[in-house]
Amino acid sequence: MRHSSGEDRTAREHRLMKEGKHKYVAELAKQLAQLREWMLSSQPDDPFESAKRIYRIVHTLKGSAPMFGFVRVGIVAQKLVDLWEWTQADAEQDQEPGSMVHYDRCMEPSGPLLRELELELDIYKRELELDDHQERVQWSFMQPSGERLLVIDDDEVLRSYLVRRLRMDGYEVDEAADVVAAEKLLRENTYHLVTLDLMMHPASGYELFEFLKDDPTLKWLPLIVLSGREDVSDKVRCFYLGADDYVTKPFQYDELAARIYSLLNRTKTFEQMAFRDPLTGVYNRRFFDNQIQVELQRSARYPGPVSLAFIDIDRFKSINDTYGHHMGDLVLQGLAHLLQDNLRNTDVLARFGGEEFVVVFPNTGGSDAKKALEHILQMAQLEPVAQNEGQPLRITFSAGVSEWVPDMDVKQWIGASDSAMYEAKQSGRNRVVLRMAGDNQEPAERPVQTSARKRVLIADDDKILRSILIAKLKHLPIDFQEAVDGEEAYEIIQQQTLHLCILDRVMPRLDGYGLLQLLSDRDQRPPEMKVMILSGRNREEDIDRGLQLGADGYMHKPFSMVELELRVKELLELA
Repeated sequence: MRHSSGEDRTAREHRLMKEGKHKYVAELAKQLAQLREWMLSSQPDDPFESAKRIYRIVHTLKGSAPMFGFVRVGIVAQKLVDLWEWTQADAEQDQEPGSMVHYDRCMEPSGPLLRELELELDIYKRELELDDHQERVQWSFMQPSGERLLVIDDDEVLRSYLVRRLRMDGYEVDEAADVVAAEKLLRENTYHLVTLDLMMHPASGYELFEFLKDDPTLKWLPLIVLSGREDVSDKVRCFYLGADDYVTKPFQYDELAARIYSLLNRTKTFEQMAFRDPLTGVYNRRFFDNQIQVELQRSARYPGPVSLAFIDIDRFKSINDTYGHHMGDLVLQGLAHLLQDNLRNTDVLARFGGEEFVVVFPNTGGSDAKKALEHILQMAQLEPVAQNEGQPLRITFSAGVSEWVPDMDVKQWIGASDSAMYEAKQSGRNRVVLRMAGDNQEPAERPVQTSARKRVLIADDDKILRSILIAKLKHLPIDFQEAVDGEEAYEIIQQQTLHLCILDRVMPRLDGYGLLQLLSDRDQRPPEMKVMILSGRNREEDIDRGLQLGADGYMHKPFSMVELELRVKELLELA
């Protein structure tokens, strides 16, 4: 309670000082305006009385300004007090005969000093305005957005104080008095940050480092160590073990709060850059590939059901063809939002590629996962996910669900959910299909398999770019051919059936446009082969020339791999 009372008193004092500064500046403005009016007026009828009024004001300024931190005002006011001090001579002395002389002699040097006070007033006004603005900005930016913290400390007084203060700041906060209780909470809940007391009994905070490091679901959890030891070796050891920050007790709460905010914000920024799909804001394929392994490891350590769902928007290609890619993007964003709003916080939603999404349902059997998706599908049928020029656009989706069983590897699990989704497509779309472990029926095949796989030629003299394109598209039902220049690409086109040719605009021996011109002149372009041009140029005339030569698509380098995949799927009709 002493901590809390002291903190409240400090906050109260800060608030009172701030209010006092605002009132003082307002009053200072009035006083300086009065002094300016007196100094600009003609000769006063009673110079001695006027001089005493001036003295009273500057004497007040000299005494009160330093109390509010306005030191410069106090210094200048002292100079004015010294000038007008003669008004405070012994009352028995007759000041009347020499009053005008004194008055005139003091008025001239008072002018520049008054101007100096007015400049100081202007500066203080601006400082107060900036302070108010900074506080408003800081308050708006530092408002928590649902982050959940875990405070681990065996000091009940300090732990209770931190929990209350953090909750007052808007965080969800749990607490643990020892390592065992902390491990239990970490298994049961998802946290965004942990504060850990290093010196606890019976087990020290060091033991929790091993627990966090060994669990793939927790190894990246932000961790701030709170310790009463200033020892450098302790700090170094903690940082090597994975701590993100180290705060020595006793500490100011405001400093800890700022460190927590900074660490959460930085972690959120890194997550956005590395693991979020930029269009929809949900997790990306990279995060999904990592997280699905995490969930299987978690399930092995803490047995429980876990299910996986594949979701594909029905007839997405027709949306792009009818309304354009902009509307397609809005539909993807709308469905992602609908899914996020109706899934649990523990469910993992990711954009798998194109118009496909995946959901991992921890601690959920296949039947329950299917029911959850059917509920969302009903909402998609009733409520529009996007609008086109004010007209609502509704969609449906097809989904496949499978529940993981022991000895099933990730590839098999993904394949089961994927084939269940295609079974939903083949059964008429707009439905959710559950593939249970032990089903005897053969998995539904994708519409494009084996003999129906598409063959794509990538012609580019940049070996690295060819490798990147193949890596990003290899999950599609595609067989790849490669060519290092236009002449080699021409020979391959003559020998094999191709469904798509991705041509670099500039290549040695024969460039992309030269190859298109050659195929056109000799009437040798296969009718089923689509052509996409990749170019570092984005000039309108260059794009027009490519389209005139028969290109079906044109992408400007550098380009988004997500957009490339969408364009390839459209050209190959892999809806």
